[in-house]
Amino acid sequence: MINYKIGHGFDIHPLVTGRKCIIGGVQIPFEKGLQGHSDADVLLHALCDALIGAMGMGDIGQFFPDHDDQYKNIDSRVLLKKVHSVLQQKKFKIENIDSTIICEAPKLLLFTSQMKQNIADDLACALDKINIKAKTMEKLGAIGRGEGIAAEVVCLISFSLEE
Repeated sequence: MINYKIGHGFDIHPLVTGRKCIIGGVQIPFEKGLQGHSDADVLLHALCDALIGAMGMGDIGQFFPDHDDQYKNIDSRVLLKKVHSVLQQKKFKIENIDSTIICEAPKLLLFTSQMKQNIADDLACALDKINIKAKTMEKLGAIGRGEGIAAEVVCLISFSLEE
């Protein structure tokens, strides 16, 4: 019998000067970057949160606390691979990932295919299990004013119960 679990993840980071803008493991050419303890990759952080939540194991802050110096400026793809390792140990299989990146700028359409490939590589899953959308806030709120970038991810994982 196959059982399914759904996870939801959310992350938001402010845009600042002097930092790289890394989303989905892709360095985006932009005059500002995301501020955070790690590389502040909002998409991968939201994805980690969704997968950890689907497993019922808390959240990304419990796995990778921002007060722990070993995660200072770490590449979030490393964090995603660690979450994948836990998924494998617990015998979970990724069925579907649907994500939305929310920002006014930069425009992301040219980069989403590489983001999908990075995620597929890091989670050892097929590209057709991953969807990435980019939306604006129509100039409303802090994100609409270009003060930050957010991401939301929903995932479906499965596991088999042995009888």
